[in-house]
Amino acid sequence: MQASAAKLLPYIAAGALTLTGTALLAQPGGWGDPGWGMRAPRAAPSLEGQIDVARFRAEGIDQAALVKGPIVVIRIPGDEGEEDPRLTATFEAAVEGQLVSHGYLAGQGGDSAQIAEVRIVRSEAEPPEEKRNPVSGEMSVGVSNRGSMVGMAIHVDGSKPRKALIATRLETRIRDRATGQVLWEGRAQLFSRDGDERWDDDAIAARLSKSLFAGFPERTGEVRERR
Repeated sequence: MQASAAKLLPYIAAGALTLTGTALLAQPGGWGDPGWGMRAPRAAPSLEGQIDVARFRAEGIDQAALVKGPIVVIRIPGDEGEEDPRLTATFEAAVEGQLVSHGYLAGQGGDSAQIAEVRIVRSEAEPPEEKRNPVSGEMSVGVSNRGSMVGMAIHVDGSKPRKALIATRLETRIRDRATGQVLWEGRAQLFSRDGDERWDDDAIAARLSKSLFAGFPERTGEVRERR
């Protein structure tokens, strides 16, 4: 019996490995799934370059009531002094350019039946990152019956802390001059890093006005764009 058992040992071992392999293959999921260890956390998506747009046409107003004749672009009344006049002028020019491209005529003074009122709002969406030590490290010391040991790890971080994330929002309302009724309104907001050369005032004004009036006057609702 012992000799027979000895002869069967290789086959028993092979069978055990086969069963073990089958059990492993039957495990649900794969690396990173529950049962195989902790899943690596996903980094939160960056807001940088994101553009949020919302457009509304007044109830009962047909799109044919828009894009009629000349229009004058002005700062929203009561908003004077809250922004740099040069910044406001940059956005007003960008809005006027978009309105003209969609069929309006550039009006002067009181010769327009409609008025486009513009406001720019800027705020800090995320504060700047704190300065960090470019060189950091750890040291460990151990003692055993074979002697002592010292270990050291040095980490060099050459990256610069990111500047504040700035939200710039363009708001526009189109009113009937005679009645004061709001016919259409919309807003577009872009997130950019403070001091980013790609997003100066001219670039932001052009991008926001283009996104805001995309599909004007037919398109309404909300949309999110990524750059």
